[in-house]
Amino acid sequence: MIRAVFFDAGNTLVRMNYAAIAAELATHGVRATPDEVQRAEWRARVRLDEEVFARAPGAVSTESRSSAARYVRLILEALGVIDEAVIDALTEWRRSYNAPAGLFNVADPLAEPALRLARGRGLGVGVISNSNGTIRAILRTLGLLPYLDFVLDSAEVGVEKPDPRIFDLALAEARVAAREAAYVGDLYSVDVHGARAAGLDAVLLDPAGLWGERDCSKAPDVLAAVRLILDSR
Repeated sequence: MIRAVFFDAGNTLVRMNYAAIAAELATHGVRATPDEVQRAEWRARVRLDEEVFARAPGAVSTESRSSAARYVRLILEALGVIDEAVIDALTEWRRSYNAPAGLFNVADPLAEPALRLARGRGLGVGVISNSNGTIRAILRTLGLLPYLDFVLDSAEVGVEKPDPRIFDLALAEARVAAREAAYVGDLYSVDVHGARAAGLDAVLLDPAGLWGERDCSKAPDVLAAVRLILDSR
């Protein structure tokens, strides 16, 4: 019986600012709509997981400068941008944009309905995020914090996904057993593996069907993920 659901933040409850990326690309002569940037990011996250996090689980931080730079490069490659000068410029721009919160500053349009649904059905609700100490403030600014029972930011608790200890902290906060909780996230090697190592079920977000066959449940968006979890109760 599922009694609690925990969420990732970036690419789950909070979106990257695709419009800001598109606008910055335009200053370098690259035309791309926010929707095109979003689709490129969907492809990039799968490649980032497979090329970085899956090869050495837990060894490379999702918050490291090298991971962030690789992520930017993969997004741009998915947009057809191969000019190293543009890639370097966008990488540097990302580091200074909206510091310290960065590019993840737009609420997913289905985040609030998903959180409302989970709470309305009596589930405990929390966030487990690899972040730099800013995710609670971001969620507050976006109006999502009131729907959450707690927020675990890796920079604050000193451990990050996929380490199962951060999931154990969430279980203690929610006062549930691992078998009574589920996790929703966007990276297979970080979110699904981490949750499972702690004994939780997990749902992988796959908005464009790019993850292929995986040994876990998948959903196209965060609201569909909550519905899937509720249907399994």
